[in-house]
Amino acid sequence: MGKLDAFDIGAKKLTVQTEFFSKPAWRIETKVYLAGALKKVYTADLSSTPEEELQRSVNDFHQSKIDEIVSGLRQMKQQ
Repeated sequence: MGKLDAFDIGAKKLTVQTEFFSKPAWRIETKVYLAGALKKVYTADLSSTPEEELQRSVNDFHQSKIDEIVSGLRQMKQQ
């Protein structure tokens, strides 16, 4: 279970990958790559999330990280 999105940022590719891990405890990790190089890792604990809400939690976390990145890029562009 996970999500993967890629965007062109100038001449480079920005990739956002979110994965679900079940061991040792339920968690998700979102990894941000720029031009193939790992730039940032975000982790969230899902151990208290009901099983039927896991995919929605992964989707929401993934989208929130994309929204943060887009917001940051817009701020940089305005400066």
